[in-house]
Amino acid sequence: MTNLLADDLDRILAHTRDVWDNLRGARLFITGGTGFFGCWLLESFAWACDSLRLDATLTALTRSPEAFLRKAPHLASHPSIALIRGDVRSFGFPQGRFTHLIHGAAEASAALNRDQPLAMLDTIVEGARHALDFAVHCGASRFLMISSGAVYGAQPATVPRVPESHVGGPETTDPRSAYAEGKRLAELLGAVYSSRHGLECPIARPFAFTGPYLPLDAHFAIGNFIADCLSGRPIEIRGDGAPFRSYLYAADLAIWLWTILLRGQSCRAYNVGSEEAVSIADLASTVRGALGATQAVRIACQPRPGVPAERYVPDTARARAELGLEQLIPLDEAIRRTAAWHRARLSETHA
Repeated sequence: MTNLLADDLDRILAHTRDVWDNLRGARLFITGGTGFFGCWLLESFAWACDSLRLDATLTALTRSPEAFLRKAPHLASHPSIALIRGDVRSFGFPQGRFTHLIHGAAEASAALNRDQPLAMLDTIVEGARHALDFAVHCGASRFLMISSGAVYGAQPATVPRVPESHVGGPETTDPRSAYAEGKRLAELLGAVYSSRHGLECPIARPFAFTGPYLPLDAHFAIGNFIADCLSGRPIEIRGDGAPFRSYLYAADLAIWLWTILLRGQSCRAYNVGSEEAVSIADLASTVRGALGATQAVRIACQPRPGVPAERYVPDTARARAELGLEQLIPLDEAIRRTAAWHRARLSETHA
């Protein structure tokens, strides 16, 4: 499985050389280290350790080391990576000093946000504060807060790409805003801890992504469409297909996150994502074309007349200008790489 990612991992190293030079001998701690984002951070960290002899270590918090061992045995057993069991809201602080923390633990679950908004809010806010307490306790110098583009609330139809300066926000009287409001509070906590303790806390605001490790059976449209193509069944769009999204490939995501960790300005937010907007209906066709599939695309309903299409597309000018970040992998190729990895993984499972 790792060999399938070799090209991606080499590309990450090629675009983050200054990052790894600054992490020689570092001791990192990451929450959310076994999810989609976390797997890519661990993959690229392990690759850098092996390729560049960093003499660095990374400790990843996980609720189930056993499950991660089954999911990614080459990462769980890597000599530079250690796993500790715990809940992000209450984990016991490991001994010793850590130089850098990456806080990404927050389940991006539409079902949890809908059905248990208090649990979602508590996990995000209490988890962020506990992680920040640990950063102060262990003497870390930098803390990457992985937030979300959801903090902007509904993107106005007149704003094609939402910038970090956008002053909108989620609807506070809607319980479904728990995830977004939790992320806003987490960002505020980072600013408070930075002011009080001198902790440097750059903020990443990710949007939508595709790539290996993305679940194909969750609420992510692009993952569902890839799964439909791989199985040969019709591509199902449950809504009207009108909303616009944009998708950054996971290897690009890793480049952006490592760069923001090391070079991002403290208490400054950076949008992370692609600026290339695509409607969900067009996305389905793009996935089908990229994978050479022939099945039908079924759209459940028609767009409502006079209702602007929902948008969730970032303006990434700040990341480009200040950090030199850019999208490297086009969407078609990102889709093909995602599908190829899942095909290979399925073959391994059935071997």
